[in-house]
Amino acid sequence: MNLSDTTRTRTSKPMFQYNISGPMTSIIVAIAENNAIGNKGELVYHIPADLKRFKALTIGHTVLMGRKTFQSLPKGALPNRRNIVLTRNEGLEFPGAERFSSMEEALSHCADNEHIFVIGGAEIYRQALPFADELLLTRIHATPECADTFFPEIRQSEWKQTSIQTFPADDSNPIAYSFISLIRKRWDKET
Repeated sequence: MNLSDTTRTRTSKPMFQYNISGPMTSIIVAIAENNAIGNKGELVYHIPADLKRFKALTIGHTVLMGRKTFQSLPKGALPNRRNIVLTRNEGLEFPGAERFSSMEEALSHCADNEHIFVIGGAEIYRQALPFADELLLTRIHATPECADTFFPEIRQSEWKQTSIQTFPADDSNPIAYSFISLIRKRWDKET
């Protein structure tokens, strides 16, 4: 196969060239210093700037999540997005969302030019990591006293940081945090 036949530019941020077919898959997650992401079905920290960034990045795209994450959404399916829920329970329905039983099945039902944002929970992140092209992290510079849900280990050798923005705590965001973007090294032509 001629690689130029499969080279395309992704239209979502960040823009870069890659040489595979299939949709762009980004994992978006807020994680504490110890990789904690949740406790008893809730986020470990509430950072309004993170929620604003999440909305800005995912609006108009596809969000893929597990059953528990969908059920935790206060108003159900996220508006102005294609919602996909992964569950092995074929008897469940998710108003405003499509249901698939595996990551592979869900991705096979997405267009090549689609941008998919994996939004949790922990098991879905673990399943999505091998398929991910990009990690969009909000690193919260704190460690919670209680956490029962953690993001999988990120193998730094597989990822290249493309940007970082660090913000101090302020009146709206009670804890310092950083927005960190990484791309998988296999897509980076410089590595």
